[in-house]
Amino acid sequence: MQPLKRNLLSVALASATLMLANSAYAQSADQNQTQAEDIDEIKVVGIRRSIEASTETKRESTSIVEAISAEDIGKLPDTSIADSLARLPGLTAQRFGGRPQEINIRGFAGDFSTTTLNGREQVSLGNNRGVEFDQYPSELVSQVLVYKTPDAQLVGQGLSGTVDLKTVRPLAFGKRAFAANVRGDMNKVGDEKENGYRYSFSYIDQFADNTVGIALGYAHLNNPGQAKQFGDTWGYDGGGLFGGGKLYDLENDNERDGLMGVLEFRPNENYHTVLDIFYSQFDREEQKRGMEFAGAFGGTVQPGSTPANTSFTNINPVIRNDFNATYDDLFAIGWKHELRLSEHWTATADIGYSDAKRKERILETYAGVDPALARDTLNVVFDPDGFFRHDFGYDYGDPNILRLGDAGGWGQDGYIKDFEVNDSLSSFRLDFERSFDDGWFSSLEFGANLTDRTKSRASNEAFLDLSACLGGVSPACTDGFSQPIPTDLRTNSAFNAYGVGSIYGYDALRAYQTLYTRRANANGDISNKNWEVNEQVTTAYVQANINTEIGSIPVKGNIGFQAVSVDQSSRGSETFQGGGNGRPLEAGAAYTDFLPSLNLSFDLPWDQVVRVGAGRQVARPRMDDLRANNNVSIGVGLAENPLTGAPNVIDPATGQLTRFWMRDGGNPKLKPWEANAYDVSYEKYFGGSKAYVSLAYFYKDLRTYIYREQGIFDINDTSITPADYPVNPLLVPPSNLGGFTRPVNGEGGTIKGFEFAVSVPLDVLWEPLLGFGIQANYSDTKSSIQPLGPDFPDEPLPGLSKYISNITAYYERFGFSARVSQRHRSAFVGEVQGFGGDRTRRTFEGETVTDVQLGYTFQSGPLENLGILLQVNNLENEPFRSSFNGNSAQPREYFEYGRTYLFGVNYRF
Repeated sequence: MQPLKRNLLSVALASATLMLANSAYAQSADQNQTQAEDIDEIKVVGIRRSIEASTETKRESTSIVEAISAEDIGKLPDTSIADSLARLPGLTAQRFGGRPQEINIRGFAGDFSTTTLNGREQVSLGNNRGVEFDQYPSELVSQVLVYKTPDAQLVGQGLSGTVDLKTVRPLAFGKRAFAANVRGDMNKVGDEKENGYRYSFSYIDQFADNTVGIALGYAHLNNPGQAKQFGDTWGYDGGGLFGGGKLYDLENDNERDGLMGVLEFRPNENYHTVLDIFYSQFDREEQKRGMEFAGAFGGTVQPGSTPANTSFTNINPVIRNDFNATYDDLFAIGWKHELRLSEHWTATADIGYSDAKRKERILETYAGVDPALARDTLNVVFDPDGFFRHDFGYDYGDPNILRLGDAGGWGQDGYIKDFEVNDSLSSFRLDFERSFDDGWFSSLEFGANLTDRTKSRASNEAFLDLSACLGGVSPACTDGFSQPIPTDLRTNSAFNAYGVGSIYGYDALRAYQTLYTRRANANGDISNKNWEVNEQVTTAYVQANINTEIGSIPVKGNIGFQAVSVDQSSRGSETFQGGGNGRPLEAGAAYTDFLPSLNLSFDLPWDQVVRVGAGRQVARPRMDDLRANNNVSIGVGLAENPLTGAPNVIDPATGQLTRFWMRDGGNPKLKPWEANAYDVSYEKYFGGSKAYVSLAYFYKDLRTYIYREQGIFDINDTSITPADYPVNPLLVPPSNLGGFTRPVNGEGGTIKGFEFAVSVPLDVLWEPLLGFGIQANYSDTKSSIQPLGPDFPDEPLPGLSKYISNITAYYERFGFSARVSQRHRSAFVGEVQGFGGDRTRRTFEGETVTDVQLGYTFQSGPLENLGILLQVNNLENEPFRSSFNGNSAQPREYFEYGRTYLFGVNYRF
């Protein structure tokens, strides 16, 4: 169905373009003027106001940008910033927990873009650089700009683009305003419901003859969520039979508080200062209940089984009750001063600080069928929606057949991971601008920006053992390693998904606090999660702003360059086969990048604009790739020699399999991703900035990229000594050389694509359609970049969907408003939290998400300016799913998040 959807959207976009063109040329100049005058008399508010403000920003920019503007104070068009961003041309979002969170720009994952708040680079709460946009309440943001082309004065820009979040400026707003929004929401998955709410307040005012301005905003979110998950863990055997899977019910409590404050002072035309503060606290707790089990890879396949209908015996599920939580704090402050030195000179100084802290817990507890009972039977039947239906012999909601303990034979009764992420960034910027009264250049800007960023991650992990079962048989343990589940821990056991009616639920956190003992786990994988990266970046720039004419054609734009000096370092450890915390390591590198940029905008007759952009863009390496950690081990029983690729054999001298040194780690000396970027855009505007159609093409030629490479190292060049490994000569590799896997810089690759967009209030075409409008865009992107290196030429770039489309139809008049939005992206490689708490890549299938919004605002009387709002998000209950090798008959993961219904009121005066 995807090609059909793409074709239909292309036809719709082309038709809209032709209609616009025909309408423009079919009317006389007098008729156009009359209609424009009539339309200008209409007070533009709400959805259309937001669209027209965004279009005006796009038209007036000297770079190629996309923009989102708030419909009103405290009111962006969508419930989240990520939702709004995902509707822009060339942008899309990856969903986490049912919410869009990470933004992908032009086929690149979130780590390749940079996010700023009021022009200052922001830190992130995840393991790497990608900002989680659900940390920023939409009610506190007045505008978002996405820069697609580089601009010399834009410090901290990314390879794919730069997202600048802006809070309101009270003096520019120009009047007193107060707004309050309250919404209740309900998330529904099947017959199960979760209710939540959100509210916000915003206040803007001016004092002292409009020389002092203040803006305050507060937003609270209480948003429980839920999901059902089918996951295939073991894949499929050679005959395509179901290897085994996971079934989970997830219940989430999400609570966020956001605060924004702006103090602005302009005593005269020569001095202007702004102090702005932003704070967000976001706490998320998840109860995860379910089971995991082997099928063909552990059970016994019964005769007559087929891939679509398989029967097993000897099934032994592990019942899981887990508790996952993240507690986030995000803070940013900035103070900017502008001083007019003379008629032509202006100086600006800006100091900023951004800080983020995350505490995360992943807690697992296990149970299984009483060992005194026989193992279970299972029949699985493939459902064309993308999962398997299960029919077990036992009722896993019955606590009488279950016992706590190591049901899977994993050597533990549970496991706990506690992570902590800290990220802080200090910045200072000094700029000067010299304006000119005539000539090609309107002004010359130059300056420097200094940032000092430190990000660290720490991991504390342990096995969990049942306290009552330690040291031999206890009365609480029926067989020496398991015990009944205490009845006072019981929670909801209903499951009702994928053919399973119930799975026993208990309070995992309380169980951990009362029933378990920690047993330390020290190994190389854990020490690899403990690292610190520091970056000191100095950016000097000069930019000439162009405002001239070539013949009769006005030309705007800029030309300039940045010199970016980076001094990076990392601290970590080097371990041997999990031997404790290892020995400390510290390494780093220093380098300088020169980043030229050019942007030109040509204003052609009949409201046509042609833009060209060229420049060099960079994305600094992922934080976990920069870590100094190394883990050394001895490889034995490998399928092949890691040095030569030859089959592994028995050493005739020792009778042992040949052993090899192996090493895996990060690389603190990495250089960034770097590309030469070229852009061209054609835009046709109608009715001033009321409507437009645009066609853009971009091409990025990579000079460097980063992938994991296997090379050779010498054990004598490491900190590992004979005291760390066995002295038995039969166990020591005969050669000092070994295979080393680490991230390195590669060369080459391109990414290119085109973006088509149209925004039309339909009264531009035909006046009786006043109030109706359409926004739509379509993107087609191709890449030859090899993110896993030359040995994997077909691996796609993370975040890249070849096809992206968005369409929004809206109506707004006489106080009534309605909007239907649909966004689609084709299959892509995303990152999810994998085993051990690290990010892992996963190929997800394409998805289409539809949202609906209805509203009414009272136009007069005692309820004037009171608005009522009804929304349904994910109207068609679109799942988030993946499969093995793109084979829909072999599903890998299937998340069902359900629909979310919102009802609220808005009031402003």
